[in-house]
Amino acid sequence: MTTHIVALGGSVLRPEGDNAASETWFGKLRQLVVHIEGNGRRMGIVVGGGSPAREGIILARNSFTDRYRLDNVGIAATRLNATILQQSLLDIGCDVCPIIPKSTDEAAELLTEHHIVIMGGTKPGHTTDAVAVALARDSGASHCVIATNVSHVYDSDPNKNENAKPFDIMTLGELSKLTGDTALEPGGSAAVDPIAVNWAIESCINLAIIDGRDLKILEDAIEGRPFVGTLVKVE
Repeated sequence: MTTHIVALGGSVLRPEGDNAASETWFGKLRQLVVHIEGNGRRMGIVVGGGSPAREGIILARNSFTDRYRLDNVGIAATRLNATILQQSLLDIGCDVCPIIPKSTDEAAELLTEHHIVIMGGTKPGHTTDAVAVALARDSGASHCVIATNVSHVYDSDPNKNENAKPFDIMTLGELSKLTGDTALEPGGSAAVDPIAVNWAIESCINLAIIDGRDLKILEDAIEGRPFVGTLVKVE
């Protein structure tokens, strides 16, 4: 049975601004999950923290600066977001695991019992990108879709360089050279977490980096069709 793994950025699930557009997006996401379940496939979704995580970490820094504790604040936000999606899918009758797993081993086991498993972060130092790659590894999936609020991996930060060039296809080795090997700070973000890239290399897992705000692109990437974004292939 085919298993799909998606890292769903918190900024995609909980965008700031247009609430009407957000509600439409959320409804389409539920339709996509129903479609996958209806075809007898399984899906693991790892949800990021987004603005609740950033706001919580900013607030917490007024009281303490210990990185381990700040990461735990962010992880709590990811599990809140995961619960929102989980309960929404349970409400429409999907075969969703009724608990939020706290490890990828646990999530992979639950994917043998349910069509859909939703989770957030696991432990300090690991972003939800890395958790999604680990879940792909542990569940036997060869592909992981990372849905963010950017369209591609770029050769430099597009927010700082208007001439940044997007990649349509690249290797994991090439991506590793771009991301480096320094772990992200609590609440930090990047096109792809360096730890996730290293784990993908170790486990030979292909990545798709896409703009998850467009669910047609997400569906294309999941279904293995040509998509707008960056396909990152094993060497």
